[in-house]
Amino acid sequence: MEVILLENIGRLGNLGDKVSVKRGYGRNYLIPYGKAVFASEKSLAEFESRRAELEKAAAESKILADARAEALEGKEFTFVAKAGEEGKLFGSVGTRDIAELITVAGTEVSKSEVKLPEGAIRQTGEYEISLQFHSEVMVSVKLLVQPE
Repeated sequence: MEVILLENIGRLGNLGDKVSVKRGYGRNYLIPYGKAVFASEKSLAEFESRRAELEKAAAESKILADARAEALEGKEFTFVAKAGEEGKLFGSVGTRDIAELITVAGTEVSKSEVKLPEGAIRQTGEYEISLQFHSEVMVSVKLLVQPE
Protein backbone atom coordinates (compact mmCIF):
# COMPACT_ATOMS: atom_id res chain seq x y z
CA MET A 1 0.00 0.00 0.00
CA GLU A 2 1.41 3.39 -1.01
CA VAL A 3 0.85 6.39 1.31
CA ILE A 4 2.05 9.99 1.50
CA LEU A 5 3.32 10.95 4.95
CA LEU A 6 1.84 14.08 6.52
CA GLU A 7 4.49 14.23 9.26
CA ASN A 8 7.91 12.86 10.08
CA ILE A 9 7.72 9.27 11.31
CA GLY A 10 10.82 7.63 12.72
CA ARG A 11 12.27 4.75 10.68
CA LEU A 12 9.63 5.30 7.96
CA GLY A 13 10.15 8.68 6.35
CA ASN A 14 9.73 12.43 6.42
CA LEU A 15 6.89 14.79 5.60
CA GLY A 16 5.87 14.42 1.96
CA ASP A 17 7.60 11.10 1.34
CA LYS A 18 5.70 8.51 -0.67
CA VAL A 19 6.31 5.19 1.10
CA SER A 20 5.08 1.65 0.84
CA VAL A 21 3.67 0.16 4.05
CA LYS A 22 1.71 -2.93 4.99
CA ARG A 23 -2.04 -2.58 4.57
CA GLY A 24 -2.86 -2.99 8.27
CA TYR A 25 -0.34 -0.38 9.38
CA GLY A 26 -1.66 2.08 6.83
CA ARG A 27 -5.38 1.47 7.36
CA ASN A 28 -5.34 1.00 11.13
CA TYR A 29 -2.74 3.52 12.26
CA LEU A 30 -1.31 5.98 9.74
CA ILE A 31 -4.50 7.09 7.98
CA PRO A 32 -6.93 7.19 10.97
CA TYR A 33 -4.47 9.20 13.08
CA GLY A 34 -3.87 11.71 10.29
CA LYS A 35 -0.25 10.76 9.80
CA ALA A 36 -0.67 9.79 6.13
CA VAL A 37 -3.07 9.72 3.19
CA PHE A 38 -3.52 7.20 0.37
CA ALA A 39 -1.10 7.90 -2.47
CA SER A 40 -3.14 8.97 -5.50
CA GLU A 41 -2.88 11.80 -8.00
CA LYS A 42 -5.66 13.72 -6.24
CA SER A 43 -4.16 13.36 -2.75
CA LEU A 44 -0.68 14.22 -4.06
CA ALA A 45 -2.00 17.47 -5.57
CA GLU A 46 -3.91 18.23 -2.35
CA PHE A 47 -0.78 17.55 -0.30
CA GLU A 48 1.33 19.88 -2.44
CA SER A 49 -1.19 22.68 -1.87
CA ARG A 50 -0.99 22.12 1.91
CA ARG A 51 2.78 21.45 2.10
CA ALA A 52 3.73 24.85 3.57
CA GLU A 53 1.04 24.59 6.25
CA LEU A 54 2.14 21.06 7.20
CA GLU A 55 5.84 22.01 7.30
CA LYS A 56 5.04 24.96 9.56
CA ALA A 57 3.05 22.71 11.93
CA ALA A 58 5.90 20.16 11.96
CA ALA A 59 8.44 22.87 12.78
CA GLU A 60 6.26 24.18 15.62
CA SER A 61 5.82 20.72 17.12
CA LYS A 62 9.60 20.18 17.00
CA ILE A 63 10.19 23.52 18.76
CA LEU A 64 7.73 22.54 21.51
CA ALA A 65 9.39 19.13 21.84
CA ASP A 66 12.82 20.78 22.09
CA ALA A 67 11.55 23.08 24.85
CA ARG A 68 10.12 20.15 26.82
CA ALA A 69 13.35 18.18 26.38
CA GLU A 70 15.44 21.15 27.49
CA ALA A 71 13.31 21.53 30.63
CA LEU A 72 13.99 17.89 31.57
CA GLU A 73 17.66 17.68 30.54
CA GLY A 74 19.75 16.29 33.41
CA LYS A 75 16.81 16.03 35.85
CA GLU A 76 16.51 13.30 38.44
CA PHE A 77 13.25 11.88 39.75
CA THR A 78 12.63 9.68 42.79
CA PHE A 79 9.91 7.05 42.88
CA VAL A 80 9.08 5.47 46.24
CA ALA A 81 7.54 1.99 46.13
CA LYS A 82 6.98 -0.92 48.46
CA ALA A 83 9.86 -3.37 48.27
CA GLY A 84 11.17 -6.45 50.01
CA GLU A 85 14.44 -6.68 51.92
CA GLU A 86 16.46 -7.61 48.85
CA GLY A 87 15.19 -4.64 46.82
CA LYS A 88 12.60 -6.50 44.80
CA LEU A 89 9.46 -4.41 44.31
CA PHE A 90 5.98 -5.59 45.22
CA GLY A 91 4.63 -4.89 41.76
CA SER A 92 6.49 -2.80 39.20
CA VAL A 93 7.11 0.72 37.97
CA GLY A 94 5.79 1.16 34.43
CA THR A 95 5.52 3.90 31.84
CA ARG A 96 2.27 5.25 33.31
CA ASP A 97 3.85 5.65 36.77
CA ILE A 98 6.89 7.43 35.34
CA ALA A 99 4.75 9.74 33.17
CA GLU A 100 2.60 10.70 36.18
CA LEU A 101 5.69 11.35 38.31
CA ILE A 102 7.24 13.68 35.73
CA THR A 103 3.91 15.42 35.02
CA VAL A 104 3.41 16.13 38.73
CA ALA A 105 6.95 17.57 38.80
CA GLY A 106 5.94 20.19 36.21
CA THR A 107 6.50 18.93 32.65
CA GLU A 108 3.63 17.13 30.97
CA VAL A 109 4.62 13.70 29.66
CA SER A 110 2.34 10.99 28.29
CA LYS A 111 3.00 7.30 28.86
CA SER A 112 3.64 6.73 25.14
CA GLU A 113 6.60 9.13 25.31
CA VAL A 114 8.35 7.08 28.02
CA LYS A 115 10.71 4.45 26.60
CA LEU A 116 11.86 1.71 29.00
CA PRO A 117 14.72 -0.30 27.50
CA GLU A 118 14.05 -3.50 29.44
CA GLY A 119 10.35 -3.29 30.24
CA ALA A 120 8.80 -2.51 33.60
CA ILE A 121 11.14 -1.83 36.52
CA ARG A 122 10.96 -4.50 39.23
CA GLN A 123 14.01 -3.69 41.40
CA THR A 124 15.06 -0.70 43.46
CA GLY A 125 18.01 1.24 42.12
CA GLU A 126 19.01 3.92 39.64
CA TYR A 127 17.76 3.81 36.05
CA GLU A 128 18.32 5.85 32.91
CA ILE A 129 14.94 6.51 31.27
CA SER A 130 14.51 7.83 27.71
CA LEU A 131 11.72 10.23 26.81
CA GLN A 132 10.88 10.69 23.13
CA PHE A 133 8.86 13.86 22.51
CA HIS A 134 9.26 13.93 18.72
CA SER A 135 10.74 11.60 16.13
CA GLU A 136 13.94 13.70 16.30
CA VAL A 137 13.87 14.77 19.98
CA MET A 138 14.89 12.36 22.71
CA VAL A 139 16.13 13.12 26.23
CA SER A 140 17.35 10.93 29.10
CA VAL A 141 16.43 11.44 32.73
CA LYS A 142 17.55 9.61 35.84
CA LEU A 143 15.01 7.66 37.89
CA LEU A 144 15.77 6.54 41.44
CA VAL A 145 13.49 3.77 42.67
CA GLN A 146 13.66 3.66 46.46
CA PRO A 147 11.98 1.37 48.98
CA GLU A 148 9.19 2.77 51.11
